[in-house]
Amino acid sequence: MKVHHLNCGTMCPVAAHWLNDESHLVCHCLLIETSEGLVLIETGFGLEDLRSPVQRLGWLSTKLLGAKFDEAETAIRQVEALGFSADDVRHIIPTHLDLDHAGGLSDFPKATVHTFATEYHAAMHPGWFDKTRYRSRQWAHQPKWEIYKLSGETWFDFSCVRQLKGLPPEILMVPLVGHSQGHCGIAIDSDKGWLFHCGDAYFHHNEVHTPEGVGTRLMELFQTVVQDNGTMRHYNQQRLRELAAEQQGKVHVFCSHDPSEFQAFTNTTANDTTN
Repeated sequence: MKVHHLNCGTMCPVAAHWLNDESHLVCHCLLIETSEGLVLIETGFGLEDLRSPVQRLGWLSTKLLGAKFDEAETAIRQVEALGFSADDVRHIIPTHLDLDHAGGLSDFPKATVHTFATEYHAAMHPGWFDKTRYRSRQWAHQPKWEIYKLSGETWFDFSCVRQLKGLPPEILMVPLVGHSQGHCGIAIDSDKGWLFHCGDAYFHHNEVHTPEGVGTRLMELFQTVVQDNGTMRHYNQQRLRELAAEQQGKVHVFCSHDPSEFQAFTNTTANDTTN
C-alpha cells in the first residue's frame, strides 16, 4: 500500500493565534492506494462547500472556522493531481461526520462510506445543537453506507476494533468516542509501523505527546464546548498518551487538525509512505 498525506482544508478560526504556534489548522486526510482501489480517510471540505459555504456549512460555522476554501486543497483535486479520478476512490472512512470531515463525500458519489452505527444515527437524527456539526446537504447524494456495531477484536489495549468490509486487513476502525457519539480512529499497518489517525480525539500534539497531556487553554475550551461525552474524551486521550509513549516508533499517533503533525509527515515521507 502507498499512503499519501493530504491537507484538505486550511482553517484560520477566530483567535487562531491562541490555538497553536502556527495560528491555523489543517484537515489531515489520508489517501491509500490498495489492491481494492483507493481508500480515503477523511475528506475535509468538498467542492460544493467552497461554492455554497453558507448553505452547506451554515453561517456561524463559516464565520468561525475561517476556512481558506482553496479548490486545490480539496480531496478530489488532489486525487486528480496524482493521476486518479473520483471513481477510483472506492471507500471513504471518516473518523466522524462533522462538517469539516464529511464535506468531500459528495465529490466521490460511487464510494462506500464506512462508519459506526452510533455516529450514523447521530448524524441522520441530530438534536438542535448537533445540527451545527452535522450538515445533511453533505450526504444529500445518498452515498452507500456501510454501518458497523461497536464490537470487534482487540488492537493493543483498544477493544471493539473492526476490520472493514471489502478492505484489506491492514486497515482497522478503532472506537474513540467522546468528541462525537461514534467517533473513531483509523489504524493502518504500514512498513514504517502503524499509522493511527485519531481524528478529533485530540487537537494539539501536546495533549498526547507529552506526559502532562496539556494543549492550549482555548483549544481545551473548544473541545469542551463541542464534545459529546467529556469523560470518554479525556479517558481516550489518556489511552492515546499511553499508546504513544509505550509504542513509540511502532505506532505513529496523529490527529486531524494539528499542522505541526501534518508537516512532520510531509517533511519526512515526501508526502507518502510505502507498504
